[in-house]
Amino acid sequence: MSSSQLQVAIYARVSSEQQATANTIESQLAALQQRVKEDKFSLGTEFQFVDEGYSGATLVRPALERLRDLAADGGLDRLYVHSPDRLARKYAYQVLLVDELQRAGVEVIFLNRELGRSPEDDLLLQVQGMMAEYERAKILERSRRGKRHAADSGSVNAL
Repeated sequence: MSSSQLQVAIYARVSSEQQATANTIESQLAALQQRVKEDKFSLGTEFQFVDEGYSGATLVRPALERLRDLAADGGLDRLYVHSPDRLARKYAYQVLLVDELQRAGVEVIFLNRELGRSPEDDLLLQVQGMMAEYERAKILERSRRGKRHAADSGSVNAL
């Protein structure tokens, strides 16, 4: 199948409002769009799936759900994602999503690494997934600790 006949899409995600306002989503989108262009594909706006302000620790994200539906319906051949942790923060979710997409005939391309070309590639995906999960756990722990310190210091947070 020629590149003009393949249906490609991109997926980008940032989890916090701070990341969304810091233009990290724009940098992801620019890198993804550039790679699609380098690979000589066209990309319609309806195939740009973006979740701003959604945690990668959950699979309930509007753009991700639309993307999964499109793949399940056979409307997608290739998906570009910046890195595995943009797809999901939990390793188990990364594996589930990549497997689901591949079973639907979608080739998943991560910009920061090859997928499934060798046992080392698969190991790297696993390690990156576990590190992303660990990083999220550390963020949650620091946040909990900071809130606890504020409460102990007499700070009151109405939220």
